[in-house]
Amino acid sequence: MAVVARLSESKAGREANALDRLNELCAADLARVNQLIVERMQSEVPLIPELAGHLVAAGGKRLRPLLTIASARMFGYEGRHHIGLAAAVEFIHTATLLHDDVVDESDLRRGRQTANAVWGNQASVLVGDFLFSRAFRLMVESESLEVLDILANASAVIAEGEVAQLTTANDLSTSEEAYLFVIRSKTAALFAAACEVGGLVAGPGSEATDALDRYGANLGVAFQLVDDYLDYAASQDKLGKEVGDDFREGKITLPVVLAMRRGNEAEHAFWRRTLEECEQDGADLENAVALLHKHDALDDTLIRARGYADTARAALSTLPDNEFRAALEDVVDFCVDRAY
Repeated sequence: MAVVARLSESKAGREANALDRLNELCAADLARVNQLIVERMQSEVPLIPELAGHLVAAGGKRLRPLLTIASARMFGYEGRHHIGLAAAVEFIHTATLLHDDVVDESDLRRGRQTANAVWGNQASVLVGDFLFSRAFRLMVESESLEVLDILANASAVIAEGEVAQLTTANDLSTSEEAYLFVIRSKTAALFAAACEVGGLVAGPGSEATDALDRYGANLGVAFQLVDDYLDYAASQDKLGKEVGDDFREGKITLPVVLAMRRGNEAEHAFWRRTLEECEQDGADLENAVALLHKHDALDDTLIRARGYADTARAALSTLPDNEFRAALEDVVDFCVDRAY
């Protein structure tokens, strides 16, 4: 059975407070974003809003659109374009989740059945495509070719990361560098773009938007590293999906890469059987977690996450010192503290 990571009261409170502060600061704008999301996912084809609404209604932290809003507001932006861009970012994220669940054959997302489990793979892929098209329409409405370039490039990079992950799945020769390429592409690229376009519409200049890009990119890597840790160390209620999904699907994440590097031949044989050949029995997840602990692979994954988190926080140091920057700094703590 997987080891359960428990939040201490102080860290649980800090995690909740970090998101609460960001939500409070951005509440009015986020309400406008949510309204726009509902409007733009409507269609004359009833299945489209029904399926898209299933995932949107499941909740989620809306972290990426919040990053866009806060990045714009940090520079005193009072316009409207950040609302459409935050919605576009969320549409891109939602579309990738729909496609991910099809590729991964997942049955649970945020504690609910995945769209593909309810409506099938074909509908999920096509509605994901619809949401991508809605996102691009919102990008065009920003009236900025630079914004369009950033988010279009991020969408392409995410797709590259998905393909790269297919090539590393069930492949125990995957290096740490190859793994990092996947998560920088799949996760960090959208975090970075969400922050950069928020700053871009506020017009603070390239030095500031570059800093936002670095912040988002490093925050995204830290976020994904903690996700990969939690897949082996969280409770299912906390994770919002089945614990051990990565293991069952043969995904090669950093904890496994580190354990393989440090393991003996008998352990290599275990990983080959369970992850490369996908021959697993009921005790294998528990044994996998034990090996990860034996070689400090989970602890070292968190150490790396903290390193990226520190780099993200440092990237904000030259930006306006106000409540929005403080909230973005707190989000860094949230991304790491949810591991405890």
